[in-house]
Order: sequence, then C-alpha cells, then structure tokens
Amino acid sequence: MFKRILTPVDFSEKSSRAVDVASGLAAGTRGEVILLHVIETIEHLKFEEIRSFYDKLEKHATAELHKLREQAAQPGVSVREDVVYGKRARSILDYAAKHRLDLIVMSSHRVELGREGSSLATISYEVAVLAPCPVLLLK
Repeated sequence: MFKRILTPVDFSEKSSRAVDVASGLAAGTRGEVILLHVIETIEHLKFEEIRSFYDKLEKHATAELHKLREQAAQPGVSVREDVVYGKRARSILDYAAKHRLDLIVMSSHRVELGREGSSLATISYEVAVLAPCPVLLLK
C-alpha cells in the first residue's frame, strides 16, 4: 500500500524514531524510504552572500543522513536521502507532491489539553493538514 515513504528529519531523537517506523512500513511492502532534510533559508539575505554557511550546514546534514540511511537499511527496503533549501513545511509539502509519494512519516509533539490552540502552529500540523498524501505523525 505505502511503497514510497517520505521521512522528513531534523536529526533529533524523535525523527530517528520516525525513520525506524518508516523503515518498518517499507519492509512490509518492499518499498522505499526517502530521508529528507530541509535547510531553512534566512529571509532577506541573498543565498550567495552566506553560501559558505549553507555549505557547512549541507555537509553536516549529508553526514547525518548517511547515519540515518544505515539505521533504516533493511532487506527489501530501498533508502535514499535528499537535502533541500527553503521553508521547512512548504518544502516538505512541495517535495511530497513533486515526487508523488504515498505516505509521510514524521515526528510531532503531544498537544496539551486546554492549550490546543498554542500547540497547533507547528511544521508537523501544517504538513498533516496540507499534504497531498496520508501523514503518520508520531508522538
């Protein structure tokens, strides 16, 4: 059912758990896990002005993605990784639509009763509401 699974990662322990879940789901369908890291761009600064800063972030992200790729490796599971630049939620949504993915698996946070409104303005909530495919949020 879910053969192409996007897993946005920020290299936290929570996103590491999302990688494990996505890999387990992909193993059941002999599917593919795409590990995506979004490097947030800084508004009002030209990209080229701070290119060396972005290059360091990308180098670090690539190294961390390689570790997560090893973590996700299972027989029958294809794993690839990608780094993109932009606003996190929008970039995840655009990536999922462009690559016609079947599922997004990502970490989230618990919503506190009585404080629901203050907890919903998050990347995971925005992705869950606007995604072009199903989203599995892990808490």
